[in-house]
This record gives sequence, structure tokens and C-alpha cells, in this order.
Amino acid sequence: MWPARGGTVSTFRRALCRVSWLPTLVAIGACLFAIGLHRAGSAADQPQWGQRFTRNMVSEETHLPDSFDPETGKNIKWSVVLGSNTYSSPVIAQGRVFIGINNAKPRDPRHQGDRAILLCLDEQTGKPIWQLVVPRLGEDDPYLDWPRISMCSPPTVEGDRLYTVTNRFEVVCLDLEGQRNGNDGPYLAEGQHMVPPGEKPLDVTPFDADILWLFDMPSQAGIYPHDGAHASILLDGRFLYLNSGNGVDNTHRRIRKPDAPSLIVLDKKTGRLVAQDAEHIGPRIFHATWSSPALAEINGQRLIIFCGGDGVVYAFEALPQDFQSSEVAPLRLVWKFDCDPTAPKQNVHQYITNRKVSPSNIKSMPVVYRNRVYVTVGGDIWWGKREAWLKCIDATGRGDVTHTHQLWSYPLKEHCCSTPSIWNGLVFVADCGGYLHCVDAETGQPYWTHDLEGEVWASTLVADGKVCVGTRRGLFWIFKADSTKQLLARIELGDGTASTAVAANGVLYVTTLSRLYAVAYPQSQPAAISQTPVHETGK
Repeated sequence: MWPARGGTVSTFRRALCRVSWLPTLVAIGACLFAIGLHRAGSAADQPQWGQRFTRNMVSEETHLPDSFDPETGKNIKWSVVLGSNTYSSPVIAQGRVFIGINNAKPRDPRHQGDRAILLCLDEQTGKPIWQLVVPRLGEDDPYLDWPRISMCSPPTVEGDRLYTVTNRFEVVCLDLEGQRNGNDGPYLAEGQHMVPPGEKPLDVTPFDADILWLFDMPSQAGIYPHDGAHASILLDGRFLYLNSGNGVDNTHRRIRKPDAPSLIVLDKKTGRLVAQDAEHIGPRIFHATWSSPALAEINGQRLIIFCGGDGVVYAFEALPQDFQSSEVAPLRLVWKFDCDPTAPKQNVHQYITNRKVSPSNIKSMPVVYRNRVYVTVGGDIWWGKREAWLKCIDATGRGDVTHTHQLWSYPLKEHCCSTPSIWNGLVFVADCGGYLHCVDAETGQPYWTHDLEGEVWASTLVADGKVCVGTRRGLFWIFKADSTKQLLARIELGDGTASTAVAANGVLYVTTLSRLYAVAYPQSQPAAISQTPVHETGK
């Protein structure tokens, strides 16, 4: 059950029988009930990326190892080969693990060539259950759907439904059972959907995903796709809130769809477009719209916190659950905050490739914590200035709060696309310059930094009193989550990572570009948390 993985690391979830011993069974039942209460308090699914609503990259999981070794299999429950170029982060729900991958290692011989895939695995064993296979969007223009990368959007799961965004910028609702319980509909064209346009449909098998409905953002919301679709859907009752992905064309100097929305709202049962922003963000988008929204309750008002591709944080009124409209409604703006007010605001694409002067954009998610919004912002990684900040905003304002509601600003290294983790009054965040920062959440004053020896595209995770993060060079770091720096482990993964670690049901999931590790103590080993000095692998 706890095998060590063989070979080298690649370069990238009963009933009791009825007996006459009733008193004994009652006693056993009481013990099991008590154990169950303890388990429920310390373990849970992780059905979306980050904490529900707040997007905070923290977990209440406990008894997680403070080290593991991919080479020897130490504290590795299981691991699976994914493919290559995996940029998604896993989601764990209903006994399954969901992860976006590519088709470098085909699991169905009918699918050959470049595809993006959402893979469903068994949580206990890592064995595949079903997959959603999606061809590329535009073979003639790689910037519409970047070749050979994974499906990038982490799904959101509720009950027996999964909501995600495909590489073709489609919002889909999937049956958690896949096709194993039949093709439920109303969408019934899975056989055609899984092949490139013009090709003959394939037969649908039990290993295929079951699409219940599909909303195509390019044709139905009028957006222009760019690079890779990345959206983590915010589910609030009846509604799905998500960033549209609208961006530049392949010249990087033109917004083809300037009037397209940046934030849309769908009905979760039907996929119908219910509402969208009316802020005309399009012309000011420097690259694309990659930040997913959060939800905050501020002084009794529910707000959708959204970061545009223009470097501005917007707060909209959340739709009431009884909202009805036959037309697509405009979301009502409550406040906005420009994270870089002195940056260029007109003809923004003339600053492409300018590493000193450019607009800012936001790729991370906003995090809500104690009536504040924390966000990382700065010059574009590929095309903009080498400046970035961690910002703290008072979320209680009205109107344009740019010059009145910034509580503090902390400089980061070069660029940043990481979502912060806020825990016990501390903010942990990594940046593309390869540094991990620990900052006071109240004041923005730094406690410590650490050179991670490589660029970071992932976000930090705080769980079990530890903070962890991986680098694109393939190093995975675990520190004590404290204002005093204490390194617990430096682990060589053997492959780079751009994925955020996730904790669920007593397991830490670590994803590299090519493999997924389920990290946990063996059942026979006591789940003790060591506070010993740094443990290093691969040295």
C-alpha cells in the first residue's frame, strides 16, 4: 500500500454484521463515533483551489509529513506519471483527485497528438477513473491555445458535479461519475467534442468524461482567447463566477475584443450567462485575464472581489440567490482600487517588452482576510517592467479607493504570479525572483525572506503549521509557518513544478511537470511532526 516508486524521477476511499453482542457493539460504536469526530475536525476534501470564498492558500489539515523523498519513496503513499508540462493544481473531492495534464503519455490509444486533459484519479490508489480529452483550439495560431501544455484550470466540485474551464475556453459542467453511469445530457456530443473539427466522432466509452452542459466563452461571451485558459471557478449558491480569459492577439499589441467582459456569471444548472462586468476593462488589458475571483462579506454586504488584467482590483455586489433576469445583467461596482496608479493607462500595448516602464497586471487571486484584500501585482513576467508588490487593501470603501484605502505595500522581487497564504497574522508569499517572504499581515513589515534557488510560479500552502512551495527548478521547500525562519526540508523533486501543493484528508499532494505525488505518513508510522533541522534529499 505504501510502495516506493521504482526507477529514477523523470525529467519532468460497510457495514457491521448483526451479532448478539449488543453492549460490545454499542461501546465500539461510541469509540468509532468519537474517532470520526476527531477525523472530521482534522481532515477534509479540497474541492476548489484555495479556501472556499476567501481564496486563502491555507488548509486545516494536520499530521502531514515535514519531509518526503521521491527517490526512496519515503512518506510517498502513491505517485503517478501525468505527462509533461503540467501547470494545473490538483483538487480532491468525493474520493477522487482531479488534475489537468497533457497527452504526452496517452491513456487511450485513440487519442494521439497534442491534447489537453482533465484526469480523474482514485484518491486512495492514484488509478485513473476517467478523463476529459480536448483538442487544441487553433493549430494555426499557437497563442490561442498554447501547444503541449496541460489543461491549466483547477476544477471546482460540488456534490456530484464538477465545473471547470477547458483549454478551448469552454466552461463545462461534468458528472463526477463520468460515462460509467451513462451519458446524462442534455449535452450529448462528447464523441465529437473529443476530436479535432472535421474529424469523425469517436464512440463514447466508460473511460470518457460526461459533459452535462457547455458554455463556449469565445462565441457566447465574445472573448478573445490568449495563451492558456486559467480560471478557478467561484461557486456561490446558484451562480458560477469566473474570469473570462480575454486577452491580446498574437502580436501582443492589440485587443481584438475590447468590449468583451472580463468577469462573467453563469447559472450552475444550465450554463446560461446571467451577468457580467460593465467596466470596459478590455482596452487596458496588458496581456490577458488570468485572475480568479474571491467572495467577501464586508459589513454585512457580500462582495465579489475580482482583479482585472489592467492591474485594478474591483469589488462587485454578489448576485442575490433569488436574482432573476431574462437579459444579461451588469454587475454593480461597489469600489475599485488601482494597484499601480502611476503606470501607463492609455495605449498600454506600446510598452510591450519595456522592462522599466509598463502597466501592471494581476495573475494571482485576491485573498480576503479580516475585512482586507491581499493581492500580488506588478509588471508582466514576459513583457513588462521588473517590479512587483504585495498590497493590502481596506475592503470597506466605496467608489474609487485608490488613494484612500491602501493599508500597506511591500516590494517583491521582479515579478509575481503567486497567491498569498495568510495564517496566524502572517502573510507568506513567493515571487518569480525566487524568494519566499514572511510579512506581518497587519503592518506589512517583513519578518524574513529565503532564497528558494529558483523561479516560483506556484503559490505557497500553509498546512499543519508549515508553509511549503516548489520551484521551477524542481526544489520543494518546507518551513515552519512562524515569524522566525526555520527550514524543515529542502527536497529535490527531479522535475520542475509550477503547481501549488494541496492538502486533503491527511495527504499532501505535490505536482511536478510530469508526476503527482500523494505524500503521507505510512499507517504504521506515528504521525509525529518533527521540528528538527533541515532535511535535504538528492544531496
